[in-house]
Amino acid sequence: MHSKKKIFSIVLLFLLVNKIWPQESFIHKYEHLKLTPTTAESFSKLALKCVQKEYPNKLDHVMNDGSEVQSPLQLHPAFYGCFDWHSSVHGHWMLIKLLKLFPELINSNEIRKALNENLSLQNIDAEVKYLNQPNRKSFERTYGWAWLLKLAEELYTWDDLQGQNWYQNLKPLADAIAKRYLEFLPKQNYPIRTGVHPNTAFGISFALDYARSIKNSQLEDLLIERAKTYYSDDEEYDAKWEPGGEDFFSPSLMEAELLSKIYEQPVFERWLIKFIPKLGETKNILEPAIVTDRTDPKLVHLDGLNLSRAWCMLIIANRLSSSNKLKNIIMNSALAHAEAGLKYISSGNYEGEHWLASFAVYMLSTLNME
Repeated sequence: MHSKKKIFSIVLLFLLVNKIWPQESFIHKYEHLKLTPTTAESFSKLALKCVQKEYPNKLDHVMNDGSEVQSPLQLHPAFYGCFDWHSSVHGHWMLIKLLKLFPELINSNEIRKALNENLSLQNIDAEVKYLNQPNRKSFERTYGWAWLLKLAEELYTWDDLQGQNWYQNLKPLADAIAKRYLEFLPKQNYPIRTGVHPNTAFGISFALDYARSIKNSQLEDLLIERAKTYYSDDEEYDAKWEPGGEDFFSPSLMEAELLSKIYEQPVFERWLIKFIPKLGETKNILEPAIVTDRTDPKLVHLDGLNLSRAWCMLIIANRLSSSNKLKNIIMNSALAHAEAGLKYISSGNYEGEHWLASFAVYMLSTLNME
């Protein structure tokens, strides 16, 4: 027993010294947030309820002529469910992520059946054709683009025969989206600093993960150049103006999360304190947002904000040195945001249930609890 304790102490010391593990005082605080087979099954059921549920549906659809007055299923045979295209995409991502983490999920066969039907070669081909039609340049730019590449990345990195088949089916659509990044970003002189879908920092962050995973150096180089061009000189941001009333992203934290993936630690720490000098004392950004009506599709965005703030804070804190005073402040805020967001994933209201579980799973995956 003494030997086991000694080994544990040595391993813990190694993790702390090498900054692979959060500070010990935080470890015990988030143990209860572990993603378990039970919670994974609960989350997966929310996605299964909607990835093949066509209505209600909010289309982002420019009609070129009368022949394009079609149903969501006709227009998007792969991603017609979950109220809108991007929510369907990240619902599929979540199902795949959960299967990777918990291959023996009780409903794994049901999940695979739905994925196999939706991610067929024929369906993805129709999605590519839709994307390439006239007046589609801004379709789902860049939120839906980013989640599609996150979905492709998850499949690409999965050692599963069926998963690899789905990746090959999806690849033409991922390639088309990557091409759109390469064409669009050089023309975008100014980043979109919003707390909703078009946020440029989020669009670059997920695309960067994808580019690095599949070793697309052309895309990676562009994304890094654009991130530095857009954000490297930012300073004196006043975080008290956040959140906006319908935000599901924090513009400042999403930007900082992105730069944490690009800069070395000392450079990032200097940039962060220059960017948000009062980060450690601004209640508006450190305290979870309050949702007053979860049946309102815009107000419920704030539940998503709490989850996305949590994942940004965890990633940011992990890039700070152990001596940085902000580290514990940000980690404790991340914990508070995580707990606030996780309370309402299954609210009984479709306004939130069609998408929030995806945010929850992504947030929990940043805790490295797999």
